[in-house]
Amino acid sequence: MTTSVNPPADTPLAVPSLAVPPLADAEELTCDVLVIGGGTAGTMAALTAAEHGANVLLLEKAHVRHSGALAMGMDGVNNAVIPGRAEPDDYVAEITRANDGIVDQSTVRQTATRGFGMVQRLESYGVKFEKDEHGDYAVRQVHRSGSYVLPMPEGKDVKKVLYRQLRRREMRERIRIENRVMPVRVLTAGGRAVGAAGFNTRTGQFVQVRAGAVILATGACGRLGLPASGYLYGTYENPTNAGDGYAMAYHAGAELTGIECFQINPLIKDYNGPACAYVANPFGGYQVNRHGERFVDSDYWSGQMMAEFAAEVASDRGPVYLKLSHLPEESVSALETILHSTERPTRGTFHSGRGHDYRTHDIEMHISEIGLCGGHSASGVRVDDHARTTVPRLYAAGDLACVPHNYMIGAFVFGDLAGADASQYRAYEGELPGDQLREAHELIYRPLRNPDGPPQPQVEYKLRRFVNDYVAPPKSGARLSLALEAFQRMHTDIAEMGARTAHELMRCAEVTFIRDCAEMAARSSLARTESRWGLYHDRLDHPQRDDASWFHHLDLHKSPSGAMEFTARPVAPYLVPVDGFDPVGGVSRALGEVHAEDVATAGSRDLAPAAALAGAAEPGRTPVPQQVSATALSGEQSSARLLELVALAEEEPGLDALLPYLTDPVPAVRREAVAVLTETLPPGTGTALATALRDAHAEVRAAAAASLRELVETLPAEPDLRDGLAAALAEPDPVVRAAALDVLRALRLGDAGLFAGSLADSDIGVRIEAVRALVSVDAAGELARAAVGDPSREVRVAIAKGLATVSAERPARATPAVADPAGGAVEAALTALLDDPDALVRAAAYGALGTTGCPAPLTARAVAALTEPAWQVRAGAATALSVADPDVAVPALAKALADSNADVRKAAVLALTRHRATEEARAALATATADSDADVRAYAGRAL
Repeated sequence: MTTSVNPPADTPLAVPSLAVPPLADAEELTCDVLVIGGGTAGTMAALTAAEHGANVLLLEKAHVRHSGALAMGMDGVNNAVIPGRAEPDDYVAEITRANDGIVDQSTVRQTATRGFGMVQRLESYGVKFEKDEHGDYAVRQVHRSGSYVLPMPEGKDVKKVLYRQLRRREMRERIRIENRVMPVRVLTAGGRAVGAAGFNTRTGQFVQVRAGAVILATGACGRLGLPASGYLYGTYENPTNAGDGYAMAYHAGAELTGIECFQINPLIKDYNGPACAYVANPFGGYQVNRHGERFVDSDYWSGQMMAEFAAEVASDRGPVYLKLSHLPEESVSALETILHSTERPTRGTFHSGRGHDYRTHDIEMHISEIGLCGGHSASGVRVDDHARTTVPRLYAAGDLACVPHNYMIGAFVFGDLAGADASQYRAYEGELPGDQLREAHELIYRPLRNPDGPPQPQVEYKLRRFVNDYVAPPKSGARLSLALEAFQRMHTDIAEMGARTAHELMRCAEVTFIRDCAEMAARSSLARTESRWGLYHDRLDHPQRDDASWFHHLDLHKSPSGAMEFTARPVAPYLVPVDGFDPVGGVSRALGEVHAEDVATAGSRDLAPAAALAGAAEPGRTPVPQQVSATALSGEQSSARLLELVALAEEEPGLDALLPYLTDPVPAVRREAVAVLTETLPPGTGTALATALRDAHAEVRAAAAASLRELVETLPAEPDLRDGLAAALAEPDPVVRAAALDVLRALRLGDAGLFAGSLADSDIGVRIEAVRALVSVDAAGELARAAVGDPSREVRVAIAKGLATVSAERPARATPAVADPAGGAVEAALTALLDDPDALVRAAAYGALGTTGCPAPLTARAVAALTEPAWQVRAGAATALSVADPDVAVPALAKALADSNADVRKAAVLALTRHRATEEARAALATATADSDADVRAYAGRAL
């Protein structure tokens, strides 16, 4: 690539500009299936298309290994429909209610029915989901209805696992990855998608692609609104997702839908990180107003929930907080591990800088900027239940596609659907459309012709400030009309932007995408003359929901003249009936263009006297790849060995090739060999890692332990691996012993005899792993014997909970005719724990009685415990009474509804729910429907 002449001598610091490359010098690539975007959906689309025999080209404007919203890891799955824990139809109904009925249930049902299979597929790749001691998925209930949340406490490595799949030898034969290539337009011919045009974000070279089918998987438009911090890239969503796919789909002629339904989320005040309710709530955290009251009545994450949140923030009950300070130390520590690593690595630094600690400070929350996102709201490219758009052979998947509340699993599901369907097509052999190539070329390189023009950050800031001023809710026709005027003017500012480097060209192109999305958002919001989805589309001038006129999808597309045109499409009849909604389908209603309203000014808008007199015309984080520090190596030889390892990793080496590095005298080399072994996963990996657990160097051992935990779902349960892990139980390093127990349990390679010895371990973490391992083999006797003797509160709490789990599982596992000799031991152990000096242990023991049963002598103790000083004990006692004699339990629980602590009242309501067959329980629940705490009110109402 050549450069222009050097800048004048008086500007020695100016960066030489790239020259505009001739269109004729374009690099041309050919494939059967072109996947644009290497994140969640794009990676899965590429893998599936290749598995179906297609030759795949995967384009990513960054680097696939670190790209997309998934790159920083994932703390959990929000929509796991796991058999036995949830039903697909219930999930479809839940999403329908959350989206005020405006859904295509056929698409949502794909996620509901295919999500479990996708969880299992991801597990086969090595992605870890939380499981209980018996290997069942540990699904949590976060909302008041439905259990769909599947935590991923070690989800920071999800993208690394997917990248490992892309690099498998059989995949590399069919998938070509081109990093640092950014498409800007989908090419169409004969009414269908035939390729794309873009450029290399490092060299600036123009790139054109011919393809049989195109899959857009570019994520949300996260860089639409301006964060309160003012930082362009401080967005809630991944800031590299600038609406690329939204704009490309629109200009290719595809229909987009629901663009007026924004994504808005609660977040930490002054820090654009999520509040993480899906992480914190299963641990006992929740959102409260300044009086400490839960206030959200909405049952599902929705615009209505956000409307309640915004109203509380603005009221005299605000601010709003994420409450964690009431949790025990072990819960807070676990949350810190997840929230400060997987979710946002800078979060701990942020809190530390403010002198805040979850143990002493509840965390103030606020509201994010607006964005467009199908996965977390309902705004995206219209797709059918195979991810097809309205343009033949053009597909959309992930946050870009309008499949409401699709989240991560939905992105994988629709990536899979798109890849499977697109794989039937072969590369386009006709001539690529010259006019479209010229348009894309002009869009990309125009800033090079004006290198001293306004820089992209200034133009983008101005554009997104207009979005905040005029488009963010609450909306009005007047403000939305002013937005359209502003975005029209921005055409000029964008055309004048300057750039000198390929990176700056990328950012300038992103601004054009943001402007397109901003206009779509404003025009769509202006077109829907009602309020719907709570805060997401709150029209001050049309405050009511209007089902008679607007129980429709609002679709937009680019007309032949280049204007945005709209269609009101009736909601199709449901596959799953939902009370309150009765869609009947029908004929779509063409709305045409949507024009700005007449906004009053100081003079006549027709005459514009001042402008006429003056003769003026009316204005129409990419994560950095981990580098090995040379200072950590022992001289040049070690550096050379590390470089050899990096090169070897690209060749998919066998274990024999790695063994010399695993035994290298330099610890840094051995540690890197463990990393390569984990990434390439040759046969024998498990045994080799178990051997590395006994390495002389702590960092190597820690790396091996982390790798074994990461790979546990993919490792074969071999005798050699069991022997290696069993030997590691005698190692002096507690990290090694804990990891060995964890893997032995997960792979079903241990028994009670092997695990019980670790109950006497000197390390608390190892003893807790031993408890979990014993639960996995139903060793009730061993657990009962250890119940009161352990010096650690955390271990005694784990034993109490473990006894409940074993008790719940034993009836299903034992022969009914055989007496259960451990049953008495479990009751005796829990009875002893009720006298524990620690309140949290007593609380756990009472809570366990709610599973094991609460016979008469213990019922009396539970009633008495409702007056204990510690609220945790009172809540546990209420749980125990849920299975007690209702004649005794119900009057006591009714009194507990007046407890000063909301969590105790909530536990009492949940306990009374199990007794609701009695008139006294129903009467007590009726009084709780007026409680000041939203959870107490909601659960009481649901019980009735």
